[in-house]
Amino acid sequence: MENKKFKVNGSLSSIDWKGGKITGTHKGSVDIKEGEFTLSEGKPAAGRFVVDMTTIKVLDITDPATNAQFVGHMVSGDFFASANYPEASFEITAVENNHIEGNLTIKGIKHSLGFDAEIHVSGDTLTARGKMIIDRTKFGIKFRSGNFFKDLGDTLIYNDFELNVNITAKTAASI
Repeated sequence: MENKKFKVNGSLSSIDWKGGKITGTHKGSVDIKEGEFTLSEGKPAAGRFVVDMTTIKVLDITDPATNAQFVGHMVSGDFFASANYPEASFEITAVENNHIEGNLTIKGIKHSLGFDAEIHVSGDTLTARGKMIIDRTKFGIKFRSGNFFKDLGDTLIYNDFELNVNITAKTAASI
């Protein structure tokens, strides 16, 4: 059996994020810009996807001014510095029994990350979904982290945030 390549369809794919602080959580989304996956002998063998960090959205704040302020802070240097680092990426280094290992790059900083995923192939379509738990401080995002600042009280922001990744990819012949 030969390799089969799939190209990520950004309009059918999504990344939802959730981050927390002492007083509650916020959630939102960010767009997948591009990506590809390769199957070898019918099993996932390689792949990567690129996230457009300029598309960060906050979905749980309904007041337009407060929402814009929150998004503005997330794309600022305190968090993702999206003007300087408009893309983040994940590159698969190994897949075994639906456990994915790879390298996540945010703000130009690369760290290894592993997570479980559901991966299905049906005809010309590959779907994959999984939840990544990310320690933001590994990527230089230290704003209101208890690891770096003292006496934050109820302004402390938890270091870990989650990404729920849902990817749909199609073979080149079906795009």
